[in-house]
Amino acid sequence: MTPPHRQAPGRRTAVLRREAVLATVPFAVAAMLAAAGPAAAGTVGASGAGDPYFPLSGNGGYHVKHYDLTLRYDTTGRHLDGKAVLTARATQQLTSFDLDLKGLKVTHVTVDGTAAAFRRSGQELVVTPRHALRKDREFHVTVSYSGTPKPVSDPDGSADGWIPTDDGAFVAGEPQGAMTWFPANNHPKDKSSYDFTITVPKGRTAVANGVLRGVRTANGRTTFRWHQAEPMAAYLATATVGKFKTEQYTTSDGIQVYNAVDSREAHAAAPVLKKLPSVLKWESKLFGPYPFRAAGSIVDHAPDVGYALETQSRPLYDSAPDVSTLVHESAHQWFGDSVSLTAWKDIWLNEGFATYAEWLYSEQHGGDSAQKAFDALYARPAGNELWAFPPGDPGSGKNIFDTPVYARGAMTLHELRKAVGDHDFFRILRAWATEHRGGHGTTAQFVKLSERISGKDLGGLFHTWLYAQGKPSKA
Repeated sequence: MTPPHRQAPGRRTAVLRREAVLATVPFAVAAMLAAAGPAAAGTVGASGAGDPYFPLSGNGGYHVKHYDLTLRYDTTGRHLDGKAVLTARATQQLTSFDLDLKGLKVTHVTVDGTAAAFRRSGQELVVTPRHALRKDREFHVTVSYSGTPKPVSDPDGSADGWIPTDDGAFVAGEPQGAMTWFPANNHPKDKSSYDFTITVPKGRTAVANGVLRGVRTANGRTTFRWHQAEPMAAYLATATVGKFKTEQYTTSDGIQVYNAVDSREAHAAAPVLKKLPSVLKWESKLFGPYPFRAAGSIVDHAPDVGYALETQSRPLYDSAPDVSTLVHESAHQWFGDSVSLTAWKDIWLNEGFATYAEWLYSEQHGGDSAQKAFDALYARPAGNELWAFPPGDPGSGKNIFDTPVYARGAMTLHELRKAVGDHDFFRILRAWATEHRGGHGTTAQFVKLSERISGKDLGGLFHTWLYAQGKPSKA
């Protein structure tokens, strides 16, 4: 995600209220649940993944292997009809489990084809299958739903999720927004493959992640089918809709590129998007092979959004990006998308790395050196917002997209580079992206990797730059 301008000035933070709304429960199933009593409590999946910054994001008791999402969106009435089929595996015995879904009306839920009881509790959709699910069992959950999706307001006051635009929707899910348009296990710890089937009015384009599998127009509507094979966190999914000019091509490395650009942004975006193949090639040399089979860009005209997002395989921009932003969001394909977080507290592993990629690109393409970028930031006085909190411990979800995470996160990497030398530093970056490809990583693992490759004790450096309060002293 692009840095500080993500925080939309003047927007008030919305407080998420947990409102318990009881859905229709078949009488026989309800009676069965009442009879089960407290004895079943230990087999109830947790209502959150355990992240202190977003306690209700994600869920416990199961892992989603695949999402198959079928969506129909009316751009005039802003009405969404959806059916989600989740293929999951129970990680414990389950008598009930939660999905994250906010605001939309659920009309029917089945588990393995049999109607299941369900109820709403704030952003939680609580599902109770007719029969308990044993540990390690694979099962299928089908949720039918509809309504007018609305974005959520994040702790920093910005909006994410399904954001209406004048010709469709800008769909960006970091950190909470996936639940505004499909039922999900909405935490980066749970990654899945995806299929999208999205039907929109003729003349609109629906763009999702991965490879375009087909387009069909009939009866005044067009259906787009997308497939994202590599594992993806729910917040990185998109189904952006608009009047787009599109282009498709395959790079010399065999990457399938799909760009969708709002005509109002096309002139400014064109010279930047032409650089995408060369940017990906340059980043591949530094970080290892590009981690996905598809790439591209979605350039929307969404002036009220205020940020771009590294939606997997196809970053999403609210307006024509500059080259630095293109480099930043492309770098996230390695750092954040392929190598994902296990806790939002570690967000510097995404944003610090993508910001440092901008510095490296400038340094290697005739611009300012990374050292010059570091020095300009370090010159800021101790009271500057840059030193407001340490990037390795932002403190709350309100701070995860603030300046220290991006800029001081990048400064941490530059200090590491100076401490270990260029040879080992670039080995570290490549090893991090390669060894954790398609999986997850933590700050502790990155520190351990850096020490293993360099042969140096780096605990003091990382403590100073990631966790110490205030402006660090120069070494």
